[in-house]
Amino acid sequence: MKNDRSTAYRNLKSPNLKTRKRALKIIKHYRKKGK
Repeated sequence: MKNDRSTAYRNLKSPNLKTRKRALKIIKHYRKKGK
């Protein structure tokens, strides 16, 4: 679970819309935590 964020950033470049939306959600979640 530690590389969730890097996976999310990689997924942002994915052609799959569903994957990109989930990645955005993960990144926003991390931003809220401030880490």
